Amino acid sequence: MKISFPGGVAVNAEFDGFTVKSDQPVRAGGQGAAPSPFDLFLASLGTCAGFFALRFCQQRELSTEGLELTLDVERNPETHLPSKVRIAIELPTGFPDKYRDAIIRATDQCAVKRSIADPPEFEVLTV
Repeated sequence: MKISFPGGVAVNAEFDGFTVKSDQPVRAGGQGAAPSPFDLFLASLGTCAGFFALRFCQQRELSTEGLELTLDVERNPETHLPSKVRIAIELPTGFPDKYRDAIIRATDQCAVKRSIADPPEFEVLTV
């Protein structure tokens, strides 16, 4: 993954033929032209969890019409970092009761969430 700086406080990540753009809100000195890196982090968590919920339904040939996830983030007032992330799964109409606990367990297997729960070691260096 290559990180580049296209101007202002915008920062891009380039990988596998994709470019993910980020910027800061206007109030933080950016142009607000793209999501902030932290918002992309939350979107990564939500889309990963959503993928696991979606695949759960698809593998059981359950309707995904109306399937939706919502992320709510509580923040520590001192550090402003997340203290709790709540992922609410809106189930499709007629979703079988027998699968309610199972879809939660499946969604809980999201690799992004698991990476936060068991964080990697970080190393920052100059080259």
